[in-house]
Amino acid sequence: MAIDGTAAYLARDLGRGWKISPSLRVPPRASVTLADIEGAGVIRHMWITVENPLTWRQLVLRCYWDDESTPSVEVPLGDFFCNGWCVPCLVNSLPVVVNPRGGFNCYWPMPFYRRAFVMIENLAPLEVEKGIYYQIDYALLDLPDGIACFHAQWRRSNPVPYGRVHTLLDNVCGEGQYVGTYFAWGVHNDLWWSEGEVKFYLDGDQEWPTICGTGLEDYVGGAWTFEQPGGEYGTYSTPFMGMPQALRATGTPLARRRFGMYRWHVLDPIRFRCDIRVTVQSLGLLENNSPRYLPTQDVATTAFWYQREPHVSFPALPDPSELAPG
Repeated sequence: MAIDGTAAYLARDLGRGWKISPSLRVPPRASVTLADIEGAGVIRHMWITVENPLTWRQLVLRCYWDDESTPSVEVPLGDFFCNGWCVPCLVNSLPVVVNPRGGFNCYWPMPFYRRAFVMIENLAPLEVEKGIYYQIDYALLDLPDGIACFHAQWRRSNPVPYGRVHTLLDNVCGEGQYVGTYFAWGVHNDLWWSEGEVKFYLDGDQEWPTICGTGLEDYVGGAWTFEQPGGEYGTYSTPFMGMPQALRATGTPLARRRFGMYRWHVLDPIRFRCDIRVTVQSLGLLENNSPRYLPTQDVATTAFWYQREPHVSFPALPDPSELAPG
């Protein structure tokens, strides 16, 4: 019904109803609303695209359920859609699908009782070129009491302090289930990098976790350094786990130093009654006459979970200058 918009000039010969306003302009350091839905229902699908991949870490997606004061989702756009390195990457999973070129699709169900508010903030000093194109599909329906709401939180350690773990999620209070992880994993050397254990501390766990993995490549369903014949990394994207991105920097084939990985706990959700904390060791391996583990660097993660509201406020995002991928 628009009479003015981002494509008004292109539709000048066709008139109202002919794609006059197909996208939203996003001014510098400003926010735009993608959806403001009144009533009870469930968001079933979101499709979003922004032409310039370099903006994908500068745009922050936020979702608020039922007039809450702090967001339940606060994640840079690229990381939410498993493209944290701002280099287009295809993803063929069940809840997240990314098609050429930067067609971001999300199928995580997002229920709400009274209101759903979805927005994007542009943290960059420039307007987003050509704007944001998007579609949000939802159903209005009555929900039973006690439904858990969708949450997603982004964190980055760059560098990870020597001998310390990277925390994906903590300070979560209430009942819920953890459903997925995305890693944008950077390595600043040519050595093997994926020995760190992913640990889930549930319902009062202190020193020792309820769930402890055997290594990062194992957690995302890979094995033995992801190696293909010829020494190259084997990238893959499946319904519940994948490493769709292995970016080469410089040097030998081993120097693919930027990795994107995901694991969705759809058929194997990790349930908690009162609290959850999730960590990963940033750990590699030095192979020589005296092999030993070595810490690595630059870990950015997105944790996905459902819990009953209210939720505890998230840690503040870092300064915009610290969001850009290294």
